[in-house]
Amino acid sequence: MSREKVPHAYLFTGISGVGKTSMAKALAIALNCLESVDHEGCGQCLSCRQMESGNFPDFLSIKPDGQNIRIHQIRGLNRSFSFAPALGRYRVCVIYQAETMTMEAANSFLKTLEEPPLGNILILNAVEPLDLLPTIVSRCQKVPFQPLMRQEMTDWLVENRGLDQKTATASANISEGSLGLALKMCDGDFLDKRQAWFLRLTKLIGLSKERALDVAFECAKEDRKKALGIPESGEPGLRDMLSVWESWYRDLLVLKVGGPEELVINQDFSHKLKKMMGSFKIENLIDSLLAIEHSQRDLRKMRNTQMVMEHMVMSLNSLGRSG
Repeated sequence: MSREKVPHAYLFTGISGVGKTSMAKALAIALNCLESVDHEGCGQCLSCRQMESGNFPDFLSIKPDGQNIRIHQIRGLNRSFSFAPALGRYRVCVIYQAETMTMEAANSFLKTLEEPPLGNILILNAVEPLDLLPTIVSRCQKVPFQPLMRQEMTDWLVENRGLDQKTATASANISEGSLGLALKMCDGDFLDKRQAWFLRLTKLIGLSKERALDVAFECAKEDRKKALGIPESGEPGLRDMLSVWESWYRDLLVLKVGGPEELVINQDFSHKLKKMMGSFKIENLIDSLLAIEHSQRDLRKMRNTQMVMEHMVMSLNSLGRSG
């Protein structure tokens, strides 16, 4: 990479756990290495060693303060930009979950993009560019990150983490191409919680409207826990549950239309899926997927969790009963 032709702002998009953060650090190393060879870090100079240890003064990061990235954080970033980089050729700042910027923060950040400070590189990490202001997206060099191949992930988990083939396959399938998520699944109790979430979902279809509302209330409690897809998260939470539910309806749709079974994500539940698919119409499965996708988008925008879950659960309950 030629340092003279480096864009001042990048937008890294894609699901969590596919290398966006690793790429941002690699870019910072390549730009600031004192002994760069073929535009890659040497790993030995002062800048490279500080980056590896997490002590490089010109590598900054901004993460949500609570649920959002706020105006005071962007103002603090702008103050940093008024000074030259302390050690490196470039100051690199990564903005995690950029889609969580408040409108006030986004507008302030837009001014920074319109008048890019010399010697500074901005990297925005987001799942979906549609969740950002179009004017911000248009001023960034877009770099989409694709999910990893399932078989490659399965083989890696077996070889590098010592997992048995069944567990590795299930983790690779469920994580939908996110190695980071697959690793957290293996290290925590995600697979056990997944079973409980499936049980809750399959029971939801036959419930009365009143009992379905109770399920929505129970689901909303999951919002108190951080999702696996968020950096430095803890237990599996609400967003993880919705991803699991989405995979269930997707699998039902694949089987309903006669798709190949190797496309099924939850292959360890294939018997249950085949048993249930006859209870649904194709259009109801599609509408169920759309309801979950809409709820996921609302949650990323920090809408009222209780209302989002009530609307989605009632939609799934109604679509299941009318199948």
